[in-house]
Amino acid sequence: MRLQKAWIIAEKDFAIFRKKKSIIYSVVLFPLFVSISLPVIVQFSRSESGGLPYEALAVVVDAFSFLFITGAVTLPTTIASYSLVGEKVQRSIEPLLATPTTEGEILLGKSIVAFLPPITAIYIGAVIFMVLIDGLTYNTLGYLYFPNWNMGVIMLLLTPLGSILSIELDILISSRVDDVRSAQQLGGLVALPFGGLYVLAQVSILSLETSNLLIIAASLVAIDAILFYISKAVFNREKILTKLN
Repeated sequence: MRLQKAWIIAEKDFAIFRKKKSIIYSVVLFPLFVSISLPVIVQFSRSESGGLPYEALAVVVDAFSFLFITGAVTLPTTIASYSLVGEKVQRSIEPLLATPTTEGEILLGKSIVAFLPPITAIYIGAVIFMVLIDGLTYNTLGYLYFPNWNMGVIMLLLTPLGSILSIELDILISSRVDDVRSAQQLGGLVALPFGGLYVLAQVSILSLETSNLLIIAASLVAIDAILFYISKAVFNREKILTKLN
């Protein structure tokens, strides 16, 4: 697999998506909204209750941190779905498949485009979130809550692994459907398990301590590895060209 070929494909898609304002807004606004609104909710809760106890504050903040994983899973869906199904609909994928590139290089190029903008936006949003939370909770806790091991695992392991999972599922879905909206709707379902984990954390059924986060990360590594081989197998250029013709 030649990285240079994959990057050429990625650059072409980057140029296309820079003109898609709706995609840019979705990638930028979600992390920005989450990073600002969640600290506001924490501050409001503290004001209403006269100050959350440390245990409750830690549970709420850790659960809120997990939302960034949900964003990392959801945001690539729009880009990945349009990148693959959109080209099939516009029939611009035919010249791409006719180029001397392997399936792996095409998929890597498409994956780079779906991975880099959302993950960058998520990281920027997470930094804003951590700074605001530290400013709001320092007087209560007496120390800076962030950065900590939990957030380190979330940002360095779970967020990129969740994003990769979303992209691989989008590739599988895009190989079976020919409508961008259907691909986005089906791809968005991948966020449901992560949303369920968030709810469990909020009601204190699941503790988002470092050991549990590492178990989730290990599970994602296994799932990502399996989906990688499946997605590569189902992305067959001959079948796609035959279907288009």
